[in-house]
Amino acid sequence: MIDTSPSGDAETFGEEVPGGHVDAPELRYFVFALFFIFGGITSLNDVIIPKLKELFTLSFTEAMLVQFCFFTAYAVIGIPGAMLVRKLGYMRGAVVGLVVMIAGCLAFIPASQTAYYPLFLAAYFVLAAGVVIVQVVSNPLISLLGPRKTASSRLTFAQAFNSLGTTLFPIAGSVLILGSLANVSAGELTGAALDTYRRQESQAIVHGYLGIAAALALVALAVWMFRNRLPVEKHEAHASKGMLERFGLDLLARLRFGYGALCIFLYVGAEVTIGSLIVNYLMQDHVMALPEASAGKLLGFYWGGAMVGRFLGSAVLRLISPGKVLAFNACAAIVLIAVSTTGTGPLAGYTLLAVGLMNSIMFPTIFSLACEKLGTRAADGSGIINVAICGGAVIPVLTGALADATGGNLSIAFIIPALCYAVIAGFGLYARRPA
Repeated sequence: MIDTSPSGDAETFGEEVPGGHVDAPELRYFVFALFFIFGGITSLNDVIIPKLKELFTLSFTEAMLVQFCFFTAYAVIGIPGAMLVRKLGYMRGAVVGLVVMIAGCLAFIPASQTAYYPLFLAAYFVLAAGVVIVQVVSNPLISLLGPRKTASSRLTFAQAFNSLGTTLFPIAGSVLILGSLANVSAGELTGAALDTYRRQESQAIVHGYLGIAAALALVALAVWMFRNRLPVEKHEAHASKGMLERFGLDLLARLRFGYGALCIFLYVGAEVTIGSLIVNYLMQDHVMALPEASAGKLLGFYWGGAMVGRFLGSAVLRLISPGKVLAFNACAAIVLIAVSTTGTGPLAGYTLLAVGLMNSIMFPTIFSLACEKLGTRAADGSGIINVAICGGAVIPVLTGALADATGGNLSIAFIIPALCYAVIAGFGLYARRPA
């Protein structure tokens, strides 16, 4: 093992205890803040997608390119992000991630001024690149800040703050962004009038991200002030290893970890797919026939269910095998999707929103079960897991393509996330015993 503490400073305030974790409880609040921020930013996409779909008259597949570009960053940045964290350490790595996120927020300014959809997609990629680096830091760090045996419970509790962000951001975004839609439609305009309309209407998006950039700058400053709060960090050396080991890809040969990484891919894809399409789903006549702004506000129930479930789940996971809880929730999600897509009216709408409650414990539980006993290779494991989050790029596009191919039938398209949950249920049963 090598010392990857970048500064070599003697002044470190955390203390490593015999159980293998760090006694620095004040850092938990910092990690909770990071979970809140990147959760809120990720869910804000669900509000902006219908906005951009209207502004640029997009198909479902084209609109899902927002999620494709956002979550492709996980595939591109995940492993380099883990290498960066190994070199700089957790705290300095978090600062780099926050600065990249700020750059992504500012990139929406030229995107709006040119009214050019590909520039919006590029801005989302840059923003997501910063989120990936921050997430590479957050997941293993919260596991480090407490006993190993309660890692699943602790990570689930931290994910509850992620859900708090995903609950509040869409509600605010629905008011500020969807609520600003003009009485005219982009489909009714052409030429210069269309470009002007797009620039004016996209200003709500720009203002929202400028506010986020300002908040991120304050958080980055606070994190920098805490940069020496951890003791000397230990990560496994890779200088003499082969290519697979150097990038952590050899971990995929471990059945438990490889299966878990696949389930992260499918879980994020399913969760993002439902969140991205639920506004359009609730607007359908046979469901609830809601206007965009009203449907957007109901997103709070989807992400709020995940928040409530994570607070409750952090307690349940201390009493019941995490694998069994994961299998139960995945099966319940399948049932709710089946009821929603075969029903009508409020029953169809609210049962799909309730899938958020079932999602609650999935990511932290899959992560903890997959990464059991990785030891000094925790950063590598977190990097691979973050690559697997690119399922949020693939599954929504496949679902959007199926919806377009069936004439906009979202009920049929939701069979794809249902299949994802079926695989996750299998992993829960497989990993119900300790590694």
